[in-house]
Amino acid sequence: MKKTKSLLFCLVLVLSVVLAACSGGKDEDTVKKDDTGKVSNGETLIYARGADSVGLDPINVTDGESIRVTHAIFETLFTYDNDLELQPKLAESYDTSEDGLTFTIHLKEGIKFQDGTDFNADAVVFNFERWMDTENPYHVGGDFTYYSFLFGGFKGDENHKIEAVKAVDAKTVEITLKEKIAPFANYLAIPMLAMASPAAILEHKEQFGHHPVGTGPFKFESWSPNENIRLVANDNYYVAGEPKLAGMTFTVVPDNAARLNQLIAGEADVVDGVNPSDVTTIDSYDNLQLVKRPSFNLGYVALNMEKKPFNELKVRQAMNMAIDKQALIDSFYSGFADVSKNPVPPALWGFADDVEDYKYNIEEAKKLLAEAGYPDGFSVKLFAMSNPRPYMPQPQKIAEGIQSDLAKIGVKVEIESYEWATYLEKASNGEHDMMLMGWTGVMADPDNFLYPNLTSENAEKPASNYAFYKSEAFDQLVKEARVEYDHDKRIELYKEAQRIIHEDAPWVPLAHTTPPVGMADTVKGFDLHPMEIDDFGKVSIEK
Repeated sequence: MKKTKSLLFCLVLVLSVVLAACSGGKDEDTVKKDDTGKVSNGETLIYARGADSVGLDPINVTDGESIRVTHAIFETLFTYDNDLELQPKLAESYDTSEDGLTFTIHLKEGIKFQDGTDFNADAVVFNFERWMDTENPYHVGGDFTYYSFLFGGFKGDENHKIEAVKAVDAKTVEITLKEKIAPFANYLAIPMLAMASPAAILEHKEQFGHHPVGTGPFKFESWSPNENIRLVANDNYYVAGEPKLAGMTFTVVPDNAARLNQLIAGEADVVDGVNPSDVTTIDSYDNLQLVKRPSFNLGYVALNMEKKPFNELKVRQAMNMAIDKQALIDSFYSGFADVSKNPVPPALWGFADDVEDYKYNIEEAKKLLAEAGYPDGFSVKLFAMSNPRPYMPQPQKIAEGIQSDLAKIGVKVEIESYEWATYLEKASNGEHDMMLMGWTGVMADPDNFLYPNLTSENAEKPASNYAFYKSEAFDQLVKEARVEYDHDKRIELYKEAQRIIHEDAPWVPLAHTTPPVGMADTVKGFDLHPMEIDDFGKVSIEK
């Protein structure tokens, strides 16, 4: 028989020394709606997560904790449904010219930003001009990293891919490219290319990331760094009947056990970063539910090829043979992951299934190290994030498992941990020897996994290519695939690119996860998206 909640509260009190429950309570008001179905005085959903957002200006963030919040505030021209099919969002449709260089975007009408200003073609042009032009007075607040990833730099750069963006009329935007970009329409669904209010950007300039304004179902209210971000319902949201919540609060609770304790005690409605070993605990309560997020990610170890000894191919291959990936998954993922062998997930088209993974083989790994000039091994530092990630549920324990594995071949590993924002900063500057990292796709295209993470141009600091891997052959394949409109040819190009990565071994791919998320059974309509771009407008709390 399942436990009851009242029994649990007694347990919480007894275990409070160990599980450090956070104080706070929940609004007990029932959901009230007006005649249009809008929430007038509903529940506020509390979402407990392991780390804070880095920023809230979508074009200037790349991490999942930031995107989780910005996606509730902002919207893109197109979006992906849960089957990873492209769908209209702020746009109705698009047309492509015969030469493939001009995209005409047709916008929905009657949509307003949360500050009451109109969303229209001029707003789209404003956003693109802000993103693309480093001389634009509103190109401030960050490095606009993802725009550069996608479009080969900025206006005036030799490799910049956009020729012009112009408003044809209030509901029509024309974007002209310098060269074909096969996944261009998919780019317009990436959370970083969300539409922001020009009026709010004009007012707040470089501080816009702390005063975000979009068209989404929730409006920004406040941000207490490393504590919480509060959102309230957008009463003028254009989708009938949404949002169903009065608001959302994203709290920061770094310890997995403490987050679970909050869920059990009713102090949080949703918790992610659940320890796989705690799944049975959640399942034992009839007032809780456990949901698996569909896998669209990978976790990996990046080997910094700018530093010895990882500039040596045989050393990198030895790392792949010395780490027992299946044992790590069995010990620290509890069945919520599969072994990874490629830098893209198996669910994505173009996955190179013919690649044969490096087999766990301590003796062969020792032999390769000796051939590379390291018969007695070496010493390295391994960066491990201090907070759980969807692709790395227990980073400290996983790092310790890798430390133990590598000790068997004479490699002495010192583990260093940092909070999330510092971790990303240090990694992008190449301060690590090895590091735990991962990626959750924001686009259903292999380009999104390969281009930002492994191409040479993204090995320039601050880098997103954390292995600092540089291969002309690999770069050329990814570049060709970007301009090839024949889908079958693109598949072959990406498969060959994965074969090169396997041979060069800049990473040790670890796992593709199906991250477990814990929820109160009162949470309804939370349909977990593979890309973590969850539609919070449809979520409600029903008591």
